[in-house]
Amino acid sequence: MGCNNEPGYRQRVMDAVTFLGLEPTEDPRHWRLPVTPGVCTGGNFLFGGAGLGAGIAVLEAAAGKPVVWATAQYLSFARPPDVMDLEATLAVEGRHVTQARVVGRVGDREILTVNGALGARPDEPASGEWAIRPEVPGPDDCPPRMRWRGMGDGDDISSRLDVRLARGRTMDDMDGSPGDGRHALWARLPDLLEISPAALGILGDYVPSGISQALGLRAGGRSLDNTLRVARLVPTEWVLLDVRIHAVANGMGHGLVHQWAEDGTLLATASQSAIVRRWRDA
Repeated sequence: MGCNNEPGYRQRVMDAVTFLGLEPTEDPRHWRLPVTPGVCTGGNFLFGGAGLGAGIAVLEAAAGKPVVWATAQYLSFARPPDVMDLEATLAVEGRHVTQARVVGRVGDREILTVNGALGARPDEPASGEWAIRPEVPGPDDCPPRMRWRGMGDGDDISSRLDVRLARGRTMDDMDGSPGDGRHALWARLPDLLEISPAALGILGDYVPSGISQALGLRAGGRSLDNTLRVARLVPTEWVLLDVRIHAVANGMGHGLVHQWAEDGTLLATASQSAIVRRWRDA
C-alpha cells in the first residue's frame, strides 16, 4: 500500500473502468471483467466493492446517465482466472430517470446482480446537506491502516489503495471491549484521475471493517449486499469514510458509511449487511 506523501509519487493515469479492468464488447450493454488479483480480496475472491463498481460503470455506459443509486447483491464467489460477463437491461427509460439492472455471471453461475436508477434533474434548484461530518485529522496526519492479514504483502486490491486510520483502534488494540460503533478512514485510489460513482462503489465496501471497531474483536464481515446513494461529486483526492455500525445480531452486522470529500462535501452514502467473521490469528 503506497504511503509516500511526496506530491505526484504515483501518476494518476486511469478512470474506474480501466482500474477495474473492464473490457467492452460489440454490444454496449455487455461487458467482461477478468477477475484478476488486483480486484480481489486477500482471500482471493472478487472484492464486493469492485463488483458494485463494475456494475455501476456498466449501468452508466448502457444508460448514458449518471447513477443516483445502485445496490449489489452478492450471490457467489468469482476467483482468478474467472472472467465475469456483465449484461445490462434497461427496464424503464423515463424522461429524467432510467431504471436498470446488471447481472454478472461466470459461465452459467450467477455471481451478483446490480439494480439501480440513473439520471438527474439539474433544473431543480433546491439542494442541501444535513449529515454531520466527523472532526478528524487530515490524511497526512493519520497513520496507515494496518490490515490484520498484513499490509502491502500481496497484489490484491488493498495494495492498490492508500488507507489511513483517522479514528478508531488498530487490530492490536482489540481487547474485547465494545466501541461506539463509529470509526473513520481516509482512502484514495492513487491511480484514478477522478472520483466517480464507480470509484465510490469500490470505497463503499468498508462497512464490514467497522464490525471489529464496534465489537472490540479481531473480526470483519463477508458482504451480502452493498448499496450506494450518490449525493454530489466534487474533485477530491482523498475520501473520508465515516463508518457507522448500527447493530450486530444473529451473526450478522449492519451499518453504513458516509463518504466525504476533503472540502467537506458529502459525496455519497453506502450501506451494507455482512456475515460476521472472526479473523484467525496467524
